[in-house]
Amino acid sequence: MPLLARSLLPWLDVFSRQLTVVVRADSDELRRQVEQALGLEKAAAIHWRVCPDSGLGMSASLAAGVADNRDADGWVIGLADMPRMPTTAIAAVRDAVASGALLAAPYCDEQRGHPVGFAASYRNALLTLQGDTGARDVLKRDAGLLHRIDTTDRGVLTDIDRPEDLVGP
Repeated sequence: MPLLARSLLPWLDVFSRQLTVVVRADSDELRRQVEQALGLEKAAAIHWRVCPDSGLGMSASLAAGVADNRDADGWVIGLADMPRMPTTAIAAVRDAVASGALLAAPYCDEQRGHPVGFAASYRNALLTLQGDTGARDVLKRDAGLLHRIDTTDRGVLTDIDRPEDLVGP
């Protein structure tokens, strides 16, 4: 199963509406493999958003996803290379933002993990992000507003950048 497909499974379990997945323009084969691995029902819940500016950094992809859902009451942003993400963390971040938190994220071993939730009041800030740091500067600036969700599940920290990252608990 492609890493992206595995990473999407918990998201598809948590969200009943369509899930926006931002990809590069050259991702046709990856999308085909992911859809095949997930099956028709789960694949139908994915809205693929091609980001022609993805080469400009993570911020361009994040802004593209927000732009496609600009009328949302908030956003829960995750990464495609986190296949051990617990559904409980995704749901807790979603619920915190839905209950009025401006920002929300899980913490494990005193480290902020993913996903990160943003209330609609962050729309313009997210749409105008630049560079390859995503929303890190927004989170740093408004750290006092962040609703912390404590967890012992290290899946909120497990980021797979290299094949050897797959080895472990």
